[in-house]
Amino acid sequence: MADGVDRRRGEIVTLVEARGYVSIEDLAAAFAVTPQTVRRDINVLSEQALLRRYHGGAGLPSSVENIAYPARKVLCHDEKKRIARLVARHIPDRASLFLNIGTTTEEVARALQDRKGLRVITNNLNIALMLSRRSDFEVIVAGGVVRSRDGGIIGASAVDLIHQFKVDYGVIGISGIDLDGTLLDFDYREVRVAQSIVANSRKVFLVADHTKFGRNAMIRLGALSAIDALFTDRPPPEPLAKLCAEADVALHVAEA
Repeated sequence: MADGVDRRRGEIVTLVEARGYVSIEDLAAAFAVTPQTVRRDINVLSEQALLRRYHGGAGLPSSVENIAYPARKVLCHDEKKRIARLVARHIPDRASLFLNIGTTTEEVARALQDRKGLRVITNNLNIALMLSRRSDFEVIVAGGVVRSRDGGIIGASAVDLIHQFKVDYGVIGISGIDLDGTLLDFDYREVRVAQSIVANSRKVFLVADHTKFGRNAMIRLGALSAIDALFTDRPPPEPLAKLCAEADVALHVAEA
């Protein structure tokens, strides 16, 4: 019996390594077991640092490589939509804003489509295409290298363009928030653009679902104290909540 459990858990790790992220439902179907069994397997593998447990599935624990874009699109999708709707309520008509790379910022862009007269600067081709359909929006796209995997634009040219503007709101996503308040990501070129957005926005909104709390990544973007508001779907762990209070960072939790 134990051999069968160990074999299944080994195959779960192999499957997650191949895909980057796999939902509990897909794993249960793949191995013909119950979701409860899969959750137990994921808990054990997470304790062994072989996988990282996420809401609804499992991903890789790596600090040097992010989950693949198609997997990130479905990971915590409902939570990201709730966060996006909450952010949209804080951005008025005819505002100017930056939106950077990320699946959560893409949901924010989708939620902003009922606004009027927005001026948007972005290094995300998916956002640019989405918002350019609005005739009363002005959309400016950063130049640079386009990442084929997710439509993100990175590099010195993107940073240079961001520095030409001073906008009302900068909306940024992040890959991880260390419990000491350090904002973390995987691509230093993407981080350089995000740092420029922070420096050139009158207000900075960080959008991050609960799986980003305590998540490890290699590149330091900055400190939690550099933002004005954190939008998330669950109350953060006590150390982060305390840091938000000490740094006067507004905390907005989207209701389920």
